[in-house]
Formats: sequence, structure tokens, C-alpha cells
Amino acid sequence: MLKHFNWPGLIFMAALLLAWELSARAIASPSYPGFVAVVAALVTDLPTLYAQTGITLWRAAAGFALALATMVPLGIFIGRTRRIGHYVEPVIDLLRPLPPLAIVPVAMLFAGTGSAAKISVIFYSAAFPILINAIDATRATHPLLINVGRSVGLSRAEIMLRIDLPAALPQIMAGVRLSVALALLISVSSEMLLSTDGLGNYLMRAQEQFQIAGGLAGIVVIALVSLLVNTVVLRVEQWLLAWHHERHRLARG
Repeated sequence: MLKHFNWPGLIFMAALLLAWELSARAIASPSYPGFVAVVAALVTDLPTLYAQTGITLWRAAAGFALALATMVPLGIFIGRTRRIGHYVEPVIDLLRPLPPLAIVPVAMLFAGTGSAAKISVIFYSAAFPILINAIDATRATHPLLINVGRSVGLSRAEIMLRIDLPAALPQIMAGVRLSVALALLISVSSEMLLSTDGLGNYLMRAQEQFQIAGGLAGIVVIALVSLLVNTVVLRVEQWLLAWHHERHRLARG
């Protein structure tokens, strides 16, 4: 099992951490804590960080789940119904470039400053990668598959469910991976702007109190959580698309 580890990467990471600690001790400045000081702050604040991480993950998961549940069927519907696409795509192209944090004032206006506003911003950020990938993947479905579905009497809804969804799933999963990363990013960012809890708020309080080590400990937690979530998403993708990867493996011989 040990042979599967990326030993060069681990050794390089250890060298960076050692260089960080040695340089911090050489500078000896409270504004530049070393790796040991950050780990100590992490251990000291672990109960608080654990609670704040749960809040942040809950908001990110809620916003992402709403985006996934609505944008996959909407994207397949738009991709299959070209006439509808002519009407809604200009609106999508207008809204997509807007930075998610730019809609924070609008979210506050309609949803207040509680979790609903932050989930709305997360939903907005996570929606477009899934939507765009679902639209493009549906339009790329081979016409022969659609003709076969029509020839056996499938309705448009059945074609979208039984043909378009499986065919589009590999590209949709690429959008899902982007959306998961954006959901975590925007969850923390929105908490820095309009929250009294969560990891984003923890970072803001550490900054205001000049707790550099505590702030870096929060960043370490965010990095570790992001790595864990990305690993879970990859495992789910491999499970869902096992047939897809196997087909490509057989095609390569």
C-alpha cells in the first residue's frame, strides 16, 4: 500500500514545511509564525474550528445540492429543447460572468443576513458550471441515439431521462467538480462578508485580533477540508462513471 503514496510530493511538502519553520525562527517576528506555532494554534482552537467547519460545510452542501437538483434537469431540458434555449441562453450569458460575491447585496435584500442569503450566493456560484456542462453535453449526444429512442416510442421526457442523462453524465460530473470547489470557496467568502459564524467569520475575527497563527490554522483547515471533499467527489465520480471509464479502457485496448 505504501508504494501508492506520492513520496516525491510528500518529501517536497515536508521540505517546504521545514523551510517555513526555519525561516520563521530566523526572522523571529510575531507577524510571521512558524509551522509549529500554527499547529499549536490549530490544536488550541480545535473545538471551535470543528464547530465552524460544520457550519461552513452545511451551507456549502445546501447550496450545492440545490444547484445540482435544479441545474441538471434544467440543462438537459434546455439542451434538448433548442427553441427554449434561444430564449434563456441570453439571460444565462448575462448572469454567468457576474462574480458571485457581487450579488451579496441582492441576497441580503431578499434573504436577510442569515444562512439563507449565504446559501443563495453559494447556489448562484455552483449553478452555472453544472448548467453549462449539462446543456453542452446534451447537445453533443449522438443523433443516432435520439432517433433510436424515438423509433421505439420514447417520449421527449423519456429520451432526456434514459438517453440524454447517461450520455451527458461524464461532462456533467466535470461541472460538478467545479461546482463543489466553488461552493466551498463562496461559502467561506460569503461568511467573511455577512456572517457571525463559519470558517470565514473565524478568519475575519483572527485578522481583527491580529492572531496570525490562528488565521493560518483556519486556512490549513480549509485546505484539508477541500482536499477531503475533492477526494470524496472523485470517488463518487469513479463509482458513477465506472462504465464510462471501462468503455474507454476497452477502446484503448
